[in-house]
Amino acid sequence: MIVLSGGTGTPKLLQGLRKLIPDEKITVIVNTAEDIMISGNLVSPDVDTVLYLYSGQLDDAKWWGVRNDTLHTHNALKKMGIHEKLMIGDTDRATHVYRSELMRKGASLTEATSQLSTTLRIRARVLPMCDDTVETMITTRHGQMHFQDFWIGAHGEPDVLDVKIKGLEKASPSIQVMDALGSDDNVIIGPSNPITSIGPILSLKYIRGILSFKKVIAISPIIGNAPVSGPAGKFMKACGFPVSSRGVAEYYGDILDMMVIDKRDTVDEKNFPVRTVRCDTLMTSVEKSESLARCVLELFEKI
Repeated sequence: MIVLSGGTGTPKLLQGLRKLIPDEKITVIVNTAEDIMISGNLVSPDVDTVLYLYSGQLDDAKWWGVRNDTLHTHNALKKMGIHEKLMIGDTDRATHVYRSELMRKGASLTEATSQLSTTLRIRARVLPMCDDTVETMITTRHGQMHFQDFWIGAHGEPDVLDVKIKGLEKASPSIQVMDALGSDDNVIIGPSNPITSIGPILSLKYIRGILSFKKVIAISPIIGNAPVSGPAGKFMKACGFPVSSRGVAEYYGDILDMMVIDKRDTVDEKNFPVRTVRCDTLMTSVEKSESLARCVLELFEKI
């Protein structure tokens, strides 16, 4: 099973999916367009969330970082006048240092992630979407800023005029991503932000072409006219798509075989661009995550 993942929404689905499928049979291709250098080390937020989920360390109250992590280094740096863009825990920081040291010695991001997976005893296959440097840049009335500056620094408050992925035109999926997609026919697009979490993966060379030959089911992260969480609504509007499940389906386009929408969604399914199935997509517990995962897995038999 292949899962395309970004931030919070998809890891919640993975939490349920691993109750039904052995970890070693799951490959997660993860967005890296929100990666950023902090205090000399590479932070890969979406990759780390997946790593922490599978290693049992994830703080699932926040859905990022390590459970019960401390902030001694972050606070000490702050006293010295160094104000980091992200509040990084001490154990979380060790992951960034480990990754960055491997990469400074010549490892690719994919190789460093594989080594981290081994060190953390993770049996699922966690793959960064590419080894090239790509950055999500948000254009606002205050100018262009990195995604992390928009979401963390500006608290997601500025109006969004445009979203661009810097470096994407020169980026390619890794050999490992291509091999994974070549060896599995079932692909889940998780309920992460369509524009900035899933969009960068789909925009890489070859990816849409490959997915057009696969069974692809997407889960909408939007109910009615609002995202379950995060700035997806602002980004979709800025990119010219309706803030709705229909808008998500239009953005993903003809790679989809089916879309799961929430049972409470008010969207009109007439003339919907793809076949829809309604489930409870609000994953407020492990049990609900498992139920949604089971619903999605059963749908592959109907394609």
